[in-house]
Amino acid sequence: MKERMRILVVDDEESLREVLSEVLTDDGYPVTTAATAEEALAAFGADPYPVVISDIRMPGMDGITLLERIKAMQEETQVIIITSHASLDSAVTALRAGAYDYLIKPFEDLNLISAVVARAADKVRLVVENRVLVEKLKRYNQELEAVNQVLRELAIRDGLTGLYNHRYFQERLAVEVARSHRGGHQFSLVFLDVDYFKTYNDTHGHPTGDELLRGVSEMLQRWLRKSDLAARYGGEEFVILLPETDKAGARELAERIRREIAEHPFAGRESQPSGRVTVSMGVASYPEDGRDAREILKRADEVLYQAKHGGRDRVCA
Repeated sequence: MKERMRILVVDDEESLREVLSEVLTDDGYPVTTAATAEEALAAFGADPYPVVISDIRMPGMDGITLLERIKAMQEETQVIIITSHASLDSAVTALRAGAYDYLIKPFEDLNLISAVVARAADKVRLVVENRVLVEKLKRYNQELEAVNQVLRELAIRDGLTGLYNHRYFQERLAVEVARSHRGGHQFSLVFLDVDYFKTYNDTHGHPTGDELLRGVSEMLQRWLRKSDLAARYGGEEFVILLPETDKAGARELAERIRREIAEHPFAGRESQPSGRVTVSMGVASYPEDGRDAREILKRADEVLYQAKHGGRDRVCA
């Protein structure tokens, strides 16, 4: 890692630049030198350095200003300030401004330069590793959320048709009853049952029967608004929840769906008693047919029964 940790040395004294460059090069660091803060800032802007060593007092831009400019450009860069015994107050100011550490000139022990720079390089590596770890954790959390979203969808969807399942429908119905009660809204339910489905299944087999149910499901979804909900109630029974829809509107929609299904060229429809795949439908509305979920479901089931025993392929309300 050391050979890749590039260091920028900034000092207006050539002798100090040479000392620092020699020590750090011997330690295995690629070193670039600059005689002014302006020159250093231009080099840094072109290709930021992980570690910068800068004198605090230089003609033109001083070390504190250079430190602040560098930190604004690349916060991860570790800046080491060079100061003298007479300027220790300035060193404290630099530390408060974000400097990693400071060196006092003249250098009494060159090993101290190596030690301070090694710690700064370790800090850079730690910061980078932490950033990479945070990014990995962020990606992991995003992937986990995506998986959880899929699992949530699987928990509320019917595996065969992709419609919502019975449990989720019951939850949404309870919410809709409460919402409509508070707001004084109407809503309607449509129960739908595929006519003679057992005959179709026995004649063509369960895989073809499954395809029929998927086809009916797709047709239901094409008719729905974003606020509506279609669910597989069980077997060949489906239910549609229509918020803020009165019985007349729900019955009109049910008739359109019934006609489209009856006219659709489902595979094997000629084997059905009427030569077509048909559905029977029952419509109930809140609050007209009940003021709670149980009453509305009961009424929708009753009128579906009327449709089934009144000749099928019809809507009753």
